[in-house]
Amino acid sequence: MTDPRPAGVLRTLLLSSRPVSWINTAFPFAAAVLLTTRQIDLTLILGTLFFLVPYNLAMYGINDVFDYESDLRNPRKGGAHGAVLDRRLHTITLWAAALTCLPFVVYLVVVGSPLSWLVLAISLFFVVFYSAPPLRLKEVPFADSMTSSIHFFSPAVYGLVLAGAEWTPALVAIIVAFAIWGVASHAFGAVQDVTADREAGIASIATVRGARWTVRFALTAYLVAGLVMLLTTWPGPLGALLVVPYLLALWPYRSITDETCERATTGWRRFLWINQIAGFGATLLMIWWALLTA
Repeated sequence: MTDPRPAGVLRTLLLSSRPVSWINTAFPFAAAVLLTTRQIDLTLILGTLFFLVPYNLAMYGINDVFDYESDLRNPRKGGAHGAVLDRRLHTITLWAAALTCLPFVVYLVVVGSPLSWLVLAISLFFVVFYSAPPLRLKEVPFADSMTSSIHFFSPAVYGLVLAGAEWTPALVAIIVAFAIWGVASHAFGAVQDVTADREAGIASIATVRGARWTVRFALTAYLVAGLVMLLTTWPGPLGALLVVPYLLALWPYRSITDETCERATTGWRRFLWINQIAGFGATLLMIWWALLTA
């Protein structure tokens, strides 16, 4: 049971926001803005803070509220994979998500353009309705993986639009590769929850298509993401190598069954570490590109 004292509530909200994943949304925004404007200003700082914590509290907190029944059946919940929220915290979580996002959104609207407003609105729309009814897109197979991907590449798109970037074919290729990577990552993440989701009556790409098919789909998507990176300008094509660790991590699960789906949790834990390595590699490539184009 959750500690009802303020400190206990804050700890639970922090756990619900998945601190291990904060960088996955903040970094794409910050990199997009910084590489476009080549300067650090208040908009970059506040936007990065928004995508670092409030955005993740909204995304994962709303998910934990509306996934409560399946999370109770899921043995992996209660750590990097998120909190099993006490029912008493559901309303608090939704209010905390809304109120922490509000001041940042107001600022970003003030400094943005109509196009940036649209991109931000679309991003937040999918943050909410991935988990929340009536759409609950996480229960629409394939739409679940696509929506989850939007959570991660939309901060980059928003940052590019906000900063006034020029949309070249190479830049579009990077975003497309990022989007396909996101689809693959969500699909593989859903494999470990096949049993828990089915018991809770939750549909997903993995519960509908099966664990084996979904792992192979994720493998294919990672490979395609790497191939798309070959269409970028130098040193972007080297980014194709960043998908290799993901392919190696998923390969042992290519023949997994629905009955043994929870074995994929080991692969998912490796995935979380691979993200850090891939992120470091992507950062080096961005710095290299920035130096070449300075």
